[in-house]
Amino acid sequence: MGNTGAVERIEDAADPRLDDYRKLTDSSLRRMVEPARGLFIAEGELVIRRAVAAGYAPRSVLLAERWLSGLEDVVGRLDVPVYLATEPVLRALTGFDVHRGALAAMHRVPLPTPAEILVDANRVAVLEGMTNPTNVGAVFRAAAGLGMDAVLLDPRCADPLYRRSLKVSMGAALAVPYARFSSWPAELELVREAGLSVLALTPDPSAVAIDDLERAVTGRCALLFGTEGPGLTPRARAAADLQVCIPMARGVDSLNVGSAAAVAFWAVTRRPG
Repeated sequence: MGNTGAVERIEDAADPRLDDYRKLTDSSLRRMVEPARGLFIAEGELVIRRAVAAGYAPRSVLLAERWLSGLEDVVGRLDVPVYLATEPVLRALTGFDVHRGALAAMHRVPLPTPAEILVDANRVAVLEGMTNPTNVGAVFRAAAGLGMDAVLLDPRCADPLYRRSLKVSMGAALAVPYARFSSWPAELELVREAGLSVLALTPDPSAVAIDDLERAVTGRCALLFGTEGPGLTPRARAAADLQVCIPMARGVDSLNVGSAAAVAFWAVTRRPG
């Protein structure tokens, strides 16, 4: 195992060495515990590898024994405890079947400010009230894959580093720069001051079709998305420069927010020069 920390076998889910991993399905608990401890949980070999590659430092790794060999090249370079447990112990500890068999408690790093994010950004996604971590993860995955420069979150949005968000995004939140507003929607003015057009996505068919936008508008823009169902608040829509829609067919009024984000990102990043 090279320079890895000691491999320690865990027989009891109540072992206090595993407190970082306790009750991972209790989202309200994890929202309090993880930021307070300065940690997040990476689940699965892919996300753990991407977290380490992105420079996040683990403080421990927890594996089902059969997953040790697959991650040996990673954990072999880490000077942190590596805990091995049976799958029943993992289930009792975390509250779910850990099908990917691998978890790591990672240290968080300080977030940049929105102003810092906007210095070099040409196209950003802005999320309002998106409390569902699955939707946040889907947006981050689309943002990474389709070349968006950053994501900005309002104060209520789910944590992109929450385990479920990270799993859905396949670790994209570890690669896409993001920041969180402290005052909403007043701080949208920071986006405008940075020279970006603020485009509010809406299912309203009377809005401007996103594929009709001029290159001058989409070259430097912020795409503003609301939560699934209610969409953007009236205040957020009023703070935007333009209302934009994705044209729909067959009587469908809208896409889910993850799909809508992917379509919108494609429309603004793949437009010919």
